[in-house]
Amino acid sequence: MGGRDGAAELLERAGLLIVGDPQAEEVLPTPFARRLVVGPDAEPTVTVAADRTGLVAEVNAQWHRLASEAGILGADGVFLIHVECVGTCRCARRWFRVRLGDGWDLAGVLGERPGQPEFVTLSPAGDALVGATTQEHEVRLVAVDRLRERREEAARAAAEETPQERAAAWESLFEEPEPTQELLNAWACGLSLNAATPADLRPQLLERSPYAVYSAMPTEVVDALLAHPDWKLRSQAAEVQPNITPEQWSRVILGERDERRRWILTLLAADRWAELDENTCRRLAADPSPRVRSETARLKGLPASLAVELANDSDGGVRYAACDVAWPHLDAPAREALLTDAQGRVRAAARLLHHREHPMPRSVYDALDVKTPALEACRLERDLAEHLAHHGEHAERRALAGNPRLDADLVAVLGDDPDAAVRFEVSTRADLTEDQRAGIRIDFDPGIHYYPLDWIVDLHHDHDAMRRLAASSHPLVRRSVARARRLPPDVVERLAQDEDRVVQLFLAESCDDAPAEMLMRVWQWWTGSLSTPDRPRGHPNFPRQDLLRYADDPNPRMRTLALDDPESTPELVERLSRDPSEEVRYRAARDPRLSAVAAARLLEDPRDDVRQAAALHPRLPVRILTDLLRGAGNAETAARNPALPVEVVRRMVERISGPATEGG
Repeated sequence: MGGRDGAAELLERAGLLIVGDPQAEEVLPTPFARRLVVGPDAEPTVTVAADRTGLVAEVNAQWHRLASEAGILGADGVFLIHVECVGTCRCARRWFRVRLGDGWDLAGVLGERPGQPEFVTLSPAGDALVGATTQEHEVRLVAVDRLRERREEAARAAAEETPQERAAAWESLFEEPEPTQELLNAWACGLSLNAATPADLRPQLLERSPYAVYSAMPTEVVDALLAHPDWKLRSQAAEVQPNITPEQWSRVILGERDERRRWILTLLAADRWAELDENTCRRLAADPSPRVRSETARLKGLPASLAVELANDSDGGVRYAACDVAWPHLDAPAREALLTDAQGRVRAAARLLHHREHPMPRSVYDALDVKTPALEACRLERDLAEHLAHHGEHAERRALAGNPRLDADLVAVLGDDPDAAVRFEVSTRADLTEDQRAGIRIDFDPGIHYYPLDWIVDLHHDHDAMRRLAASSHPLVRRSVARARRLPPDVVERLAQDEDRVVQLFLAESCDDAPAEMLMRVWQWWTGSLSTPDRPRGHPNFPRQDLLRYADDPNPRMRTLALDDPESTPELVERLSRDPSEEVRYRAARDPRLSAVAAARLLEDPRDDVRQAAALHPRLPVRILTDLLRGAGNAETAARNPALPVEVVRRMVERISGPATEGG
């Protein structure tokens, strides 16, 4: 058994009653609590000989005495417990809120065997601890009181470093024992993500860190990557390295002798919209491999003459790939050749392109294996379109509803369709007036993610169009307008008061003209997305003055803003680093004014993200940082700390790129 359910079952077998639903406890995290019991500095309060008669009963009695004296058991008998392991399985790294039941037995159940207990108990407030661990000849019970006070004292002691002690701590990083291969990998990953790592050292991290190749590197380094003898590294660089020039693309693709690899590189260039020079395109269009020629047809900026050439290729797969890009440049005989091609998929692709201009009859439509593309984009003969609009299947009517070539009266028919999905598709058409759009009954779920309408994005530069569309009754139309980077003042004012708060969110994320009052309003419920992680708070119009008034606001989101005020002080940072809200503590942990003491203290915060922010803080005491780098914590995060001196980084990279050590 393992995980949360396994731990819960084990606790129940030990006679403990689990109280309430699982929750994150705002107390010392279990690994740090465990260290107080089994760490090298742990001092037993009571020991019980392993060969003692009645061992289990004695350990239980001693635990209960210590727990009672330390205040572990709350007034209602509730306390926190963590079980380190069950057999060979790890239990969840969390506290359980429990109460003693009838016939409880901690020492007999919570361990590998009866009489070999391994557990930690904690007071509900988190200020006192009693844990049990088993040594070779004895069971040790460790009681620790005044936990918060002791942690504060330890943090202050760690922060009192002299320059000599800091230098010695950095030097200790390179003393015996040698770091394991796992630790060196962690260093490489962390240094790859550390902005302070010098550019000339980054190539040496490539073989150990999957992140290193994502960093923009100098031209000569990219040259070396793309010429690297290891195909895996070479292809990964082509896939993710941001600084690849057209010349480098040409060299790496044309220099590849293996047909499959040359195909993959051409595919990557097409996927990444790499614009290759005409000579390279011409050589790839004449490549012996049909797969390479097919991907060549997808290259950005492919000359029209080459597209036409590929549409007449001897291989049907190449003709199929080139059909769409070549079609506008083909004369009538060439188009006819594709329409009568020997390969069915080529004929099908050409037929769809042909019928964007020439109405498709029912006979052709009925013969199609896949009908949706024709419904979405082709011009249909009137009787066929009319039949489908009135009598087509649900999927047919929905696909037809977005067809830009559909007659207006049939658009109106679909706008009154009994199916809500069909009506919604019609409601987003570009050719409707806003009065027509308002007349369509739609079901709009504000919680569903919708992409902005492409036709509105294309009009973002047209202020008159934005003004008209911002008044639309359709939420998705207004949301799409709000994605514009610049908007007229009257449009901004209207959208900033929109009843759909996602309209306000999109305005905050995308529009440089978004007003301060609205940005503050959005901030109260939105922290930022993956695409725009700094908005709304990072918006240039976001308020920067008079934020200290929020330091005691009941909303934790607002309290975080107080530290952005130019008048805020290090004392306020210290105060908010102790805030009951995880979000506020996280903001304080990232503040450059955070003290070394607070950084050390927050390294044992109950929440992972706060601990990580503390590990990244440049004021973290060096002795603690080097302990983390030696494996006492998250070494990868520690290696991202910007306070690492360049000389230390160089020595770390020397170890990383040196010969493998045994035992890794």
